[in-house]
Amino acid sequence: MSLGRVVQVCFSSHGGVPKRPIARGEVTPLGIVGDSWAHPQIHGGPRQALLIVAAEALEQVSAQGFSLYPGALGENLTVAGLTPRAWRPGQRYRAGGVTLELTKLRWPCDTLSVYGLGIQAALYGGSDPSSPRWALGGFYAAVVEPGSVAAGDPVTLVG
Repeated sequence: MSLGRVVQVCFSSHGGVPKRPIARGEVTPLGIVGDSWAHPQIHGGPRQALLIVAAEALEQVSAQGFSLYPGALGENLTVAGLTPRAWRPGQRYRAGGVTLELTKLRWPCDTLSVYGLGIQAALYGGSDPSSPRWALGGFYAAVVEPGSVAAGDPVTLVG
């Protein structure tokens, strides 16, 4: 059963925000080939190989006056049709040819201040899944099964 779709695949060869769109990403256990992080001591690694953000979350936060778009938050995958408030660590999704496991709620850092003061508070509601801001800033994921992913690919909850 397809729950959603990939809106955009993004990477940055130098790290930081925004990440730029690419047609297709080849995904390894350490993330998209060629992608980098401005602060590798905080981001990346096998438990944070990819950052996933819902397009609906970007729209919700943009409605508060922040100019966001796919890739703006430094995400690797912008997805649509999924409910971020339902995301939980341990869930597995199939996106294109890649299987991912959600590992960690993303804590919005100071790098995002380029989009305006208060953006961190708009994106992060704490560690309580009942918060209306739960997962607006995205979720990190580990790569369970490497492969490729492109815009338009289906996203399916598999476990």
